[in-house]
Amino acid sequence: MSGPQLSALDVAFLCLESETTPMHMGAVVTFRPHGQVHARRLTALLAERAARLPKLRQRPRTALFPPGAAVWAEDPDFVASEHISHHHLSSLYEPDPLSAYASHWMGRPLDTGKPLWDLHLVTGLPDGEFALLLKLHHALTDGAGAYAVAVGLLDELPRAPRRPHSGSVPPAPRSPVDAVKEAVGSTLAQAGIASSVVRATRSPLSPISAPPSTERRLGLVRLDTAEIRRIRRAHGGTANDVVLAILSGALREWMINRGQRADDRTLRALIPVSVRGRSAEQLGGNKLSGYLCELPVGLDDPAERLLAVQREMSRNKAAGPARGPGAFPLLADRMPSMLHRLGSKAAGLAAPLLFDLVITTVPVPPNRLTLDGTKVAGVYPFVPLAPRQAVGIAVATYRDSVHIGLQANGAAVSDVGSLRDGVLKSAARLLDTA
Repeated sequence: MSGPQLSALDVAFLCLESETTPMHMGAVVTFRPHGQVHARRLTALLAERAARLPKLRQRPRTALFPPGAAVWAEDPDFVASEHISHHHLSSLYEPDPLSAYASHWMGRPLDTGKPLWDLHLVTGLPDGEFALLLKLHHALTDGAGAYAVAVGLLDELPRAPRRPHSGSVPPAPRSPVDAVKEAVGSTLAQAGIASSVVRATRSPLSPISAPPSTERRLGLVRLDTAEIRRIRRAHGGTANDVVLAILSGALREWMINRGQRADDRTLRALIPVSVRGRSAEQLGGNKLSGYLCELPVGLDDPAERLLAVQREMSRNKAAGPARGPGAFPLLADRMPSMLHRLGSKAAGLAAPLLFDLVITTVPVPPNRLTLDGTKVAGVYPFVPLAPRQAVGIAVATYRDSVHIGLQANGAAVSDVGSLRDGVLKSAARLLDTA
């Protein structure tokens, strides 16, 4: 049975998929139980809940019309337990066994002929902890939708009281003149984005470009939200500005440690921006735009870096998410799917001409999350690497911590520990100025 059609942007993510560029998002969710972990009970519980989520039962299928399109179709052979594995780590000689295991897991592409997700329960971690490792293909959903899927696998959250329904006046039907104005405005907006993208392309290639590789290196970093608030009180800006400034300092040190020049240089980050509505019906697919932010890795002073990030992000926000070169996902979503079938691979290889890395923020509300009564200790998201890119960074704030997931191309980065340590050092330096 066929379901809804994939958007053009969803199709683009499918077309970018390759062995060296798997286009799935990931999350490592850690738990700190008080007693014994019953792995068989947990995997059965997860399979039961996954089977109830419609998006997890569907796989993409090519449609006859329009050309190049695809639809979501119910998988007749779907068995939720086949997407769920349990792994007990018997050796703890790795300095960070969870990151080591997750790195191998993250590098394996999903089978695009089946429902596009994979879930591992990992036990045997230090101090009796266990973790859930979740992969979702980017064609399936974006970060906001991924959170909704993950919550469906955890214990049910308390329902917020519903507000009394007040009668609303339905919107007036559009006149033909309004429809024409909207179409013309949309065409002009697309032309403006395309022109901005062309002007924003750079030569030579990114200073941190990477060769194709099937290997991945993951790093998990935790920062204290109280320290982020303290820095904000001292210097202003938003929490996101502070995190971007911290990451700029970490990337500066990482580049220097790699023998690369950082002074008088910037790295350009694509900052995805959700344009998703609030209705529950819109949890599937991708609703994305973005900003291009020049990260001031050339500045050694942490306070100056933060001020530069504030100025850059203020300019982006003043322009809005529907304008500028960072809005190219909107442009991609308005292109015919057949063009993505024909040209996505080539367009993906050109990504380093436009940006050096992706830094995304995944929304995680502050609700206390649990699985079978065990509280979630940490939520580390991961963004897929664009072709030829060495590093991708995802950020999630949960409860009293900012959780940062670092994903690196294994051929370009043999040890992500230097970047992970750089994040902690950069945060400490910025905190000292507060």
